Amino acid sequence: MTTEDIVSVQSETEQLREQLLRAQRLSTVGTLASSVAHEFNNILTTIINYAKLGQRPDCSDASRQQAFDKILKGSQRAATIISSMLGFARIGTTRREMTDLIALVEEVLVLADKDLSKHQIKIEKRFQGRPKAPIVRGQIEQILLNLIINARQAMPNGGRLTIDVRTDPKTQMAEVAICDAGVGIPPAQLRLIFEPFYTTKTPDERGHGGSGLGLSVCRQIIEQHQGRIRVESVVGKGSKFTVKLPLEPQTDAIAPHV
Repeated sequence: MTTEDIVSVQSETEQLREQLLRAQRLSTVGTLASSVAHEFNNILTTIINYAKLGQRPDCSDASRQQAFDKILKGSQRAATIISSMLGFARIGTTRREMTDLIALVEEVLVLADKDLSKHQIKIEKRFQGRPKAPIVRGQIEQILLNLIINARQAMPNGGRLTIDVRTDPKTQMAEVAICDAGVGIPPAQLRLIFEPFYTTKTPDERGHGGSGLGLSVCRQIIEQHQGRIRVESVVGKGSKFTVKLPLEPQTDAIAPHV
């Protein structure tokens, strides 16, 4: 195979990976659509009710001011959700930028908030410092959201989801850990979960199940960032996925094309 052939194959592979990433992104948005729509309905109900209160002729100045405050707060919440949804759905740049990982996690949680609440998932955040890493923002955002949704699905009866963000003093890498208290993954399956097309999810009553592509693509993206992803799991107690990313740009880094 000539050099030209190799370059052509690599280009085709990158294009297919990009298409898969876009498809997964849209699928994730679809997963969250119902809960986001429900939250918007609640926000609109709040705005309408307080607007009606403010219009009442017997409404005091203090009550009217409170109504304005509630309307403003609801509107700002709606704007934040819209901004997060549009930012996530948008096909972004593949250029790496120094990114505050805690701020990124917070944005991901805005998207997942109602979905987690609906399934009785309690969030515990453990943030240490403000680690920043050179990343393709949209790619890492999608990985974190996928891991959070996977964690929620592992706790069908609700539970606690813990998110740690810190700098690992031994490796000097930024670390984001997502830990659930779910069903766990058997050892025989644990070594296979990053393989393409492998999934531990069973189809639901409509025949919808996992594609098996999510974690495989996650690992590829993280490795392109010169990072690592590892998993620890105990059946009946839960799983912990840890993403590690370099704090500084790698001089030998290959520009990502996914």
